Amino acid sequence: MKGKNLIKGQWTDVTTGQFLESRNPANWDEVLGKVPRSNGQDVHQAVSAAREAFPAWRRLSRIKRAEYLDAFVQLVKRDHEDLSRLMAKEVGKSINEARADVTEGIHMIQHEFGLGRMPFGDVVASEIEEKDSFIRRKPKGVVAAITPWNFPFAVPLWLIGPSLLEGNTVVFKPSEESPLVGQRIVEYFQQAGLPPGVLNLVHGTGEETGKPLVRHPDVDVVVFTGSYEVGSEIKEVCAKDYKKMAVCEMGGKNGVIIFEDADLRIAVNASILSAFKTSGQRCTSASRLIVHEQIIDAFEQEFIKLTRCLNIGEPLSEKTFMGPLINEAGRIKVESYNDLAVKEGGKVLLEGGRPKGKIYEKGFFVYPFVYRMEHNSQNRVLREEVFGPHVSIIPFRTVEDAIRIYNDTPYGLSLAVITEDYRKARVIREECEYGLGYVNLPTIGAEVHLPFGGVKKSGTGIPSASGLVDAVTHKTAWTINYAREIKMAQGLKTEIE
Repeated sequence: MKGKNLIKGQWTDVTTGQFLESRNPANWDEVLGKVPRSNGQDVHQAVSAAREAFPAWRRLSRIKRAEYLDAFVQLVKRDHEDLSRLMAKEVGKSINEARADVTEGIHMIQHEFGLGRMPFGDVVASEIEEKDSFIRRKPKGVVAAITPWNFPFAVPLWLIGPSLLEGNTVVFKPSEESPLVGQRIVEYFQQAGLPPGVLNLVHGTGEETGKPLVRHPDVDVVVFTGSYEVGSEIKEVCAKDYKKMAVCEMGGKNGVIIFEDADLRIAVNASILSAFKTSGQRCTSASRLIVHEQIIDAFEQEFIKLTRCLNIGEPLSEKTFMGPLINEAGRIKVESYNDLAVKEGGKVLLEGGRPKGKIYEKGFFVYPFVYRMEHNSQNRVLREEVFGPHVSIIPFRTVEDAIRIYNDTPYGLSLAVITEDYRKARVIREECEYGLGYVNLPTIGAEVHLPFGGVKKSGTGIPSASGLVDAVTHKTAWTINYAREIKMAQGLKTEIE
């Protein structure tokens, strides 16, 4: 594939004449395609196109805007398997996970299409009987959508779908690690007949493309999913601009809390899925399994047994559970945290390391690394996001211990509790700091009609997915007086003497 930028409805090469390669992380020798390496000039053209298209798009009927989303979905459904296979090759996900990613993106756009004909706004009572009051939403303008590689189809559509439906125009920068899937998203919107400039695409790196996009004075909202380091920089930039809004989802140090009354089969399966789906490269992945001391030995035995059976291999194989990490930098990071766990006193239960064999030679594969460790607030491996198959098993004694251990991290995104006791589950629900909570389930599995967002370092507290409407619109109050005189609330006098 050869990707291009889309600016004002036209596919264009970049002014620099430079390109970025997209390679297969399971076989780094395989070049899947190339995309433009954009700079600030390309960004400016894209933002200007979005600004120019905004007035007409905003005025278009909300129902008509939704029709474009429906047309997009029909095209994606046709090519579901082809998209899934491209994703598996570009980011190293197992084919099953890639299919689920595409389906999730479809669900998001279907959700937004459905909202197109739903009631929009509120009619509310006034203190004054001769007044009618309305609450309405208005689009904010140009939205910059900057998205990660690990969910290259679903997450962009979490951000683009609500933005477009509510009347905003968008400049989309996909991750440089998964640009080809991002390219396909925009191609489908083009085929759906989206007017020129409503959705614009700029490929490139975070430094050369992302930064000028965030800083551009005509961008009104920045929606971002990625690391805390980048997200905090985006928030700082937006805080200095009186009209910019930042919505940043920035990872997690998630945990599964397993009580002594847990169904052990559910506990082990939920923990495997939480820890090792997408090779641990999800913002909702759980790298902490917080297990009651009465069952920790039995849990460890079953968890390690099942982990040893996981199929690690070629993403396009139907048998594969874990594919490679995204790149060499990711693998080096995971290995460094594995070493740190040993230095910080972890008892290694599963060594990790690099698989041997011909199919692994040119990819970034690693085995799961599992260890037991008593909780210690000073241990970095228990507080910092690793983003790979690196898991600690931490014992606890009481409900209060479990809450303290779970909360003892600067992140607060996803939590699972495994218990048959609804009272314990309720205490965890109320006292733990998280955005997504699950009972007798993994820490993964978000659905598009639910909010998705964390607290502390995990995010701004404004959810992505369906809840994004609160960030890309602002509410307005509209009050009409039908009386022949002015009457005010709160008993305010209106006579002028």
